[in-house]
This record gives sequence, structure tokens and C-alpha cells, in this order.
Amino acid sequence: MELSHRFRIWAFTILVVFQSVYGFYLPGSYPHKYAVGDDLFVKVNSLTSIDTEIPFSYYSLPFCEPPNGIKDSAENLGELLMGDRIENSPYKFKMHTNESEIFMCKSGPLNADQFKLLKKRIDEMYQVNLILDNLPAIRYTQKEGFLLRWTGYPVGIKVKDVYYVFNHLKFKVLVHKYEEPNVARVMGTGDGAEVIPTVAKTDSDVPGWIIVGFEVIPCSFMHNADAVKNLKIYDKYPTAIKCDPTTVAMSVDEKKPIVFSYEVEFEESDIKWPSRWDAYLKMEGSKVHWFSILNSLMVITFLAGIVLVIFLRTVRRDLTRYEELDKEAQAQMNEELSGWKLVVGDVFRAPDHPALLCIMVGDGVQILGMAVVTILFAALGFMSPASRGTLITGMLFFYMILGIAAGYVAVRLWRTIGCGDKTGWVSVSWKVSCFFPGIAFLILTTLNFLLWGSHSTGAIPFSLFVVLILLWFCISVPLTLIGGYLGAKAPHIEFPVRTNQIGREIPAQKYPSWLLVLGAGTLPFGTLFIELFFIMSSIWMGRVYYVFGFLFIVLILLVVVCAEVSLVLTYMHLCVEDWKWWWKSFFASGSVAIYIFLYSVNYLVFDLKSLSGPVSATLYLGYSLFMVIAIMLATGTVGFLSSFWFVHYLFSSVKLD
Repeated sequence: MELSHRFRIWAFTILVVFQSVYGFYLPGSYPHKYAVGDDLFVKVNSLTSIDTEIPFSYYSLPFCEPPNGIKDSAENLGELLMGDRIENSPYKFKMHTNESEIFMCKSGPLNADQFKLLKKRIDEMYQVNLILDNLPAIRYTQKEGFLLRWTGYPVGIKVKDVYYVFNHLKFKVLVHKYEEPNVARVMGTGDGAEVIPTVAKTDSDVPGWIIVGFEVIPCSFMHNADAVKNLKIYDKYPTAIKCDPTTVAMSVDEKKPIVFSYEVEFEESDIKWPSRWDAYLKMEGSKVHWFSILNSLMVITFLAGIVLVIFLRTVRRDLTRYEELDKEAQAQMNEELSGWKLVVGDVFRAPDHPALLCIMVGDGVQILGMAVVTILFAALGFMSPASRGTLITGMLFFYMILGIAAGYVAVRLWRTIGCGDKTGWVSVSWKVSCFFPGIAFLILTTLNFLLWGSHSTGAIPFSLFVVLILLWFCISVPLTLIGGYLGAKAPHIEFPVRTNQIGREIPAQKYPSWLLVLGAGTLPFGTLFIELFFIMSSIWMGRVYYVFGFLFIVLILLVVVCAEVSLVLTYMHLCVEDWKWWWKSFFASGSVAIYIFLYSVNYLVFDLKSLSGPVSATLYLGYSLFMVIAIMLATGTVGFLSSFWFVHYLFSSVKLD
């Protein structure tokens, strides 16, 4: 009896777990079932352009407004920071009900300002972005026999110095029959069917549909303005409307109104819910060149392996030769020391500006940790394109939480350099919490003034600025101070050798050390420059980036290569009796940021040729500078910590009196 009872409990537990796994959907991607005739509401996002990179509100142009007024949709922190402004729209459908010739509205006669603004937005190739059930509207075009996919549709087009507006939209909504996951019915009858909670029959028996695709064809149609005088919104247009995307008719003229209309068609599709984003991930230009990237990774891994093997053999040979000598020979050898053994009394001498080094390393740990955790979660699907803004929100969350690690590492390094002295740990912790966020705040505030001046939706609202400052000082700063406190309590790392009172003179070098430091950044840059193209295209060309799993591999490879490059350079400096390795090890791997910034400039000149206006170029360079500083701190930290471990290990492996 007891065995049977236990078996039932285990069976119940397994079935519940199975049902929870079967019905599990990632945040923001849970399917919504609609019955036939249910209302479907289309939302609008900001107008965007790859020519200016400055988003504007949809209702900044003379488009139709909803009957109940404009309302903002609930947006998360990431959406606001990305410049998304999702609002309701007058476009309304009924599930599985085809409609045509639906009248929307007639704008008032265009005044001079509206006429000028509409022409400007058409010249700047602004796109209208519509959303239905969290799916952006997708548009298909043919070019030289190839099918191209685009999100959104252009505001209008210019043909022979005449401006035309797309005022009639033909929508196609792809739907799939809703499949209710019901474990009890699948697993059988008996006790299992009684204990597993099921959906009520009245719900599951009602046929339902889920939306798996949203397509739009924009047309320019010349309406009869007099024929719509007495029409209300959603009334049927009196004559047939032929939507031909290859011709244009509705020209934009001052003091003339624009009539808007639409039609919608529903089509049953074999596409299932998990695959509904596939069309967006196959967009033109977003195919990852897998062969090129894998080839690059193989070459970089091979080079890194060779460097590591040669390096380990060289150091091991030095140590083995020294350890095999007897005491008398060691004493004689100590008198004839050369290379890295000569700097034994200076190798752990405190660097210039030790507090700044500790602060930058602490911030680097925080940024690197944020990148690793965020990309890992994104690779697992928790930050998919379907969940707008979650990537930025997740980055902010993890960055704040990892303030503990930043404070701990910075203060412990500060105490190690000071041979255990705790004095000034509060100051170091405070500076760690303000250094990188302060730089970011300065850059973003400057760029925000430019966006405010352009009346762009990309400008961070003042209320959001207040929220960000509160998050900074109420969460990030206290966590960093807690980390600093833990670092002050932790034992400092003791140096294996004593430091002489007077520093040894560094011999003249054949090549300036800064040249080696700058050149060292080329190898880490080689690991990520291909992936960098796709990331830049995602940010600036409006393409969807989704290969986070591969990005995670590239990030791990970048960390390994940064560590190896810094180790090799540090060893080379010690071999030529240059004991000032602290900052050089940081910038050996951190110099990759210089090449990334140069690549960003190259991308601006050759890939964003159409970027118009000094404001757009300033925004691009400002955001690139912000990204480069973060990468410099993260990669520099990897190089410094690996070099510190190596130097500590190297000089604790030999005994030199």
C-alpha cells in the first residue's frame, strides 16, 4: 500500500513537471489565442531611418489618429533606452475576417510645415513600423530575381521630383490553429487524469487561432476626397481600391488633404508558434557567414595555441634549468643573472597611479561579468528578439548586481599593492562605482541634448534620467561599497619576493614599449572583427541579431586570446629588464579597443555612406566611443589579471636571494 502511494506521488510529480515543461514559453513569447471575430489591434512604433539613425514619433506626421486618442503602451526600461515609442493606432482587424476598402480618415489640408516635414521624411527614407501581436510588419520585394525582406514600409517615395505618400495598406495576417497542450488527455485516464489540472472543456472546445505572420504591402492610391466627406472611420470606401505596389498616384501637395485606407486578408499557415520569428531572422544581410567565421575562429585558435605552447616551453625551460643546478651553481648563476631574474627586486614595485589602475580593473570585472552573463542568458533564449528591450534591461540589471564583484576586486587589489594597508578602501570603492557610469552619463547626456534638439523619440525622457540616477546611487553604489567592504576584510595577496627600496634603472630598449603594446591588440581584434560586422549591422542597419550562442563562443575566445597576448608581452618586457609591467599588461589587451574604434570609423565611411547630417554622425561616433571604452576596460582587465597571476606564479617558483 505504501509502495503504491509513493508511486502515485512520483507519477503525479513527473506529470506536473512534464506539463510545466511542455507548456513553457520564454518571457514575452506566450501565445495568445483568438476566437473568430475577436478584435485585433495594430500598434505603431517610432519612425526609423538608416540614413539618420534618429527615431521620431509616428504621430509627428499627419497620419490618422485612433478614435479614442493616442495612448502609450507599457514599455520596459530597455525599450525606452532604445528609442522605441510603442503607441496604439487606428488599424483594427477582426480575427479570420477578410475586409477591403476600409476608410480610415482624411487629413486636413497640409500646411507649409507639414508639407515640408513630410517631404523631408521621405527624402531621409523613414520607415513606418507596425506591430501586431508583438510581430513587426514585414514587407517583401523582388530585386534581380531575389526575394528581399524588410521590416516596416517607407513613408513615401520620390519619383521625378514629385513626392508620393503610401496611403493605402494591404495587410496579410498568417494564422495557425491553436493547439491546446493537455497532458491529461495525452497521458491516459485513471488517477493521472483526475489529478492533473486540465483546461475547461468550454475553452478548449472553442476553435482558436494564433498569429504567426504579419505582412504589409504599401500602395499609393489617389482617393476621391469629395467621396469620403460623409464617411466615418471603418466605413467602406464607395469604390473599389486596387492596390498596385509598382505604381504611385497619391502625390503630396501643400494645402491638399490625404485620404488613408486599408484592407486585410487572413491566410491559414503551416507555420507554428515557435517558428514565427524565422522570417525575420532570415532578413537580407543578416545571414551569418558561418564558414568565414568558423575559419577565422580556427585560425585564431591555432595561432593562440602556438603562442601558448612556445611560451610555456620557454618559461618551463628557464625554470627547469635553474632548479637542476646545485646550490653552488645557483649562487654563481645569481651573480650572472640576466633577463627577468634581474628585476626580482622591482617586479612588484607599486605602479604609477595605483588607485586608477584598481578602479579600472574593478570596472572591467563588472563590465566583463555583465557581458558574459547577459550573452549566456540571450543564448539560452531568455532575451529573444520577441522580447523587446529585455537585452538592455538585462544588461543594466546584471551590471548593477555585479557592483559587488567590482568593489571586491578593486579594493583587494588596492590592499595587495599597498602590502595589506586598508587605508582608502572606501574612496577606491566610491570611485569604482562612479568612474565608468560617470563617463557613460557624460557621453549619453551630451548625445541626449542633440536628440532633444531634434525632437527625436530616441531622447531619454527626463523622468527616465531620474530613474537611472536613482538606480545608480541607490543600488549600484551601495552594492559596490559592500563589495569593497568584503575586499577590505579578505586577506591581501602576498608578494613572493621583497621589493628593493631603490628602483632599478631600465636599460634603453631597441623598440619603444608602447609600439609593442599597440601592436598586441591586433590578435584579439582578429577574433571578433567578423562578428563585429553583424553586431554593427544589427545596431545601425535595423537588422535582427540572433546568434548569441556563437557570440558567446567568440567572447570566450576573445578572453583567452587577450590573456595570452598580455602574458607574452609581459614576459617580453621582463626579459629586457623592464619591470614596469602593470599598466602595459592592461593596455596590451585593452589596445584592441583602438582597432574597434578605427573599424567603427571605417564602417561609418564605407557602410553607412548615406548617413546624413552632422548630428547623425556625432551620435554614431558618440555611441561608438561609449562602446569602445567599455571594451577597453573589459579586455584590459583580462590582460592585467592574467599577467598578475603569471608574474606572481613565476617569481614564487624560483628562490632568489
